[in-house]
Amino acid sequence: MRRAAFLSLAAIALAGCGTGGLSEENGDISEGKLLFTQQCGRCHMLKEARTPGIIGPNLDEAFAGPTSEGFDESTIREVVRHQIDYAVPPMPQDLVKGADADAVAAYVAAVVTDPKAKVALPAGAGGNDPKLLFESNCGSCHTLADAGTSGTIGPNLDQAKPSLQKAIMQITNGGGAMPAFKGRLTEKQIRALAQYLVRVTGKG
Repeated sequence: MRRAAFLSLAAIALAGCGTGGLSEENGDISEGKLLFTQQCGRCHMLKEARTPGIIGPNLDEAFAGPTSEGFDESTIREVVRHQIDYAVPPMPQDLVKGADADAVAAYVAAVVTDPKAKVALPAGAGGNDPKLLFESNCGSCHTLADAGTSGTIGPNLDQAKPSLQKAIMQITNGGGAMPAFKGRLTEKQIRALAQYLVRVTGKG
């Protein structure tokens, strides 16, 4: 009864979401982190993912109460999976499906129930390929034609056309709603990403 009540209340608390069935697969949390960053971070704030979403609920806050009351990871994973399957506007339908949805739900549940959790991105996710680095880390917030991204939280980089030095400084230190990527990306990755931005926006 307590579990059923939580599932109902969580559906209300996570405005823009609904309820439904759940796959029993736990999902790959590393892949879930990558998918969450790419698909969900523009709307949802999540501390471990360093996403600055301001449209949908802050997921750390949304699940803080239930977690403190003893609801376990599997229950929260179920709630998140339900929300994905039966999304209510403004949350998009079919944002992720099947195993991808399982992975996102597993990742979110793992990190909101353990504030000390650290999840690595999948091996090779981005690597030193600047376009993939941009897609994985920046595309949820920024529009960039070359990367095919349409984020609207941060500046449209095709229009902003940052200089190399400005891009390096901004990526490294963040600012405003943008998180700092120092410590998350290597200096080599940050420089490659900045050089890519300068090249594809025609600044360099």
